[in-house]
Amino acid sequence: MKQMTLKGSFSLCGKGLHTGLSLTVTFNPAPENTGYKIQRIDLEGMPTIDAVAENVVDTQRGTVIGKGDVRVSTVEHGLAALYALGIDNCLIQVNGPEFPILDGSAAMFVEKIREVGVEELNAPKDWYVIRKKIEVKDEESGSCITILPDDEFSLTAMCSFNSKFINSQFATLDRVEDFTTEIAPARTFVFVRDIEPLLKANLIKGGDLDNAIVMYEKQISQEQLDKLADMLNVEHRDATELGYIQHKPLVWENECTRHKLLDIIGDMALIGKPIKGRIIATRPGHTINNKFARQMRRDIRKHEVQAPIYDQNEEPVMDINKIRELLPHRYPMQLVDKVISLGATSIVGVKNITSNEPFFQGHFPQEPVMPGVLQIEAMAQCGGLLVLNTVDEPERWSTYFMKIDDVKFRQKVVPGDTLLFKVDLLAPVRHGVSSMKGYGFVGDRVVVEATFTAQIVKNK
Repeated sequence: MKQMTLKGSFSLCGKGLHTGLSLTVTFNPAPENTGYKIQRIDLEGMPTIDAVAENVVDTQRGTVIGKGDVRVSTVEHGLAALYALGIDNCLIQVNGPEFPILDGSAAMFVEKIREVGVEELNAPKDWYVIRKKIEVKDEESGSCITILPDDEFSLTAMCSFNSKFINSQFATLDRVEDFTTEIAPARTFVFVRDIEPLLKANLIKGGDLDNAIVMYEKQISQEQLDKLADMLNVEHRDATELGYIQHKPLVWENECTRHKLLDIIGDMALIGKPIKGRIIATRPGHTINNKFARQMRRDIRKHEVQAPIYDQNEEPVMDINKIRELLPHRYPMQLVDKVISLGATSIVGVKNITSNEPFFQGHFPQEPVMPGVLQIEAMAQCGGLLVLNTVDEPERWSTYFMKIDDVKFRQKVVPGDTLLFKVDLLAPVRHGVSSMKGYGFVGDRVVVEATFTAQIVKNK
């Protein structure tokens, strides 16, 4: 899959939930490998902030990203829409300190994205595949987020509220394609008991009965309720009538927990890469969400280049006999045993290292280590298979090194190891010359990497 961006720009206008200001946010196409960037166009110099987890500066009632004195809040709904609809690169411009709250959901963002459409870019989509359980807990709040291996991105949220209206709920998104209909319309919510403290904290100045689910479940005096109504500029109501008091009825019985899923997706967008894994969140909130996103980014930095998935039960794309048809190398210089993945610009090959390799007799008798030059040779043979697979009569062509750069050896390769090589074309083959980037892995660790240029020449 390729990275995606918007086909065109779109704008949405409305008031800010916390500031009450009239705001406009504009989503623009961006080049490959840009990620999400947010720009304050109302400030001098129009500063731009990278929308990544480390730049989150507050999670009290929403996700606030900042850089120095520049801040933008309530970004999670717009980012959730981008992430769920597969958009990797976007420049977001806003003329104030927060995104407009709109109807309290992500539905309008989704509608506009689908209206302008998406465009495929040249760079491959940079998935981060979860290989093992990762968990972040907050002992004080009882919040916990766990991510497990999965073929796709999916989520489950379990919430417990101190309320007779929404005590315990769960919501699940098994297919991200269902986000548009099952999660995006879920609105933010608030308890009446929390409104006064939020107003005293200088928040929710733009909150009303059209942009939030409001739950009145503990009776207060008529005077108190009237005072809150006046502060929010909404109509008075009978203080003895408990229940939901927003204008639009609930879309789903578990709409509040579905909105928690929406918030999780928006906060996961700050990881910086699309994820393949299943998230299970217990009592989620922006604070634990951000803590988890930061942990994920640390994990990604540790495994900046991920090893290919190798399932020995699957039939290889090329076995040893097919490889011999394409490559002229024979014992002891044939260093690729099979190919398990082959695309237009990428290949994954396997070399099983045994104690019977002839080079171990002299390298070294007391400590057998595979020579680094042979690791590069094996990597280049994978690259040769990738390139030769594109020509007619490949057995009549040979591949030769022209240049090798940026070679790094990170770990010894010894008998018993299985070397996985992933080689990618850096540019289309022109005049028989190709540039490639290769990595060698043992387990999930990079043991060798190099950039090399090779030429394919027709045999005389």
